[in-house]
Amino acid sequence: MTLADLGRVAWFEAEPSALEREQRAMPLAAPDLEWAGDLPAGGWRGTVPVWPFERPTPPELEAFLGADRLIVQVEYSQAHPMVPPSVHPLDPEPSWMVRTHHTWHVNGDGSLCLMQAADDWNPTDTAADLVVKAAAWFLEFQLMTRGVLRAMTERGLVHDHSLDHLLSPYIRCVA
Repeated sequence: MTLADLGRVAWFEAEPSALEREQRAMPLAAPDLEWAGDLPAGGWRGTVPVWPFERPTPPELEAFLGADRLIVQVEYSQAHPMVPPSVHPLDPEPSWMVRTHHTWHVNGDGSLCLMQAADDWNPTDTAADLVVKAAAWFLEFQLMTRGVLRAMTERGLVHDHSLDHLLSPYIRCVA
């Protein structure tokens, strides 16, 4: 049964300008994500850019990551744009252990915790803004799984360049 069968209108039908804004923003931020119309309220799937930030890429980032990339599914709810979409990593998929420790910034349902507070979301923001934060989460996830960090930062790598120097294949584990 669809929303139309229930006499309800999907968010993107009620807010066509919000849908246009979303569909303009995502290809600019993450060109490898594709619209996933098979999700109940729509969304995106695909590979997140390695370095979508507005500062120079660390010189050894590709060697640090090797073939590792973040593949996500972004899911809108019918409350969008008032409620942010959720971002679920498909690969790597966080283990249950990771989901139970707040230091990893992963919710119990496997979605990423990309905002410090609920009021950090502005209805004029887009899913593309969250995908950029997901790219930063992935880099910190890589640093944690390699033992370089013990916990993810509060602000994330989007705006904080203090961890950029750690994105090297030659950095050793923390003691």
